[in-house]
Amino acid sequence: MLDRTSLVLNIIGGINWLLVGLFRFDLVAYLFGGQAATVSRVIYTIVGVAALWCISLLFRERAGAADEIR
Repeated sequence: MLDRTSLVLNIIGGINWLLVGLFRFDLVAYLFGGQAATVSRVIYTIVGVAALWCISLLFRERAGAADEIR
């Protein structure tokens, strides 16, 4: 569950960076009152922690399909 949540947060963060890169538009800052707003900073922090968690996915053994069902 934590892995999927982290991946979803990273996808959202990646889309936000895509918007920044292509259009100079920060969706998080726009929705929550600027980059320095407390809510925006909390969201940036949560996405960053999720990214750190996703690093662990690179070093784990992948379970087989039969193992995932159990």
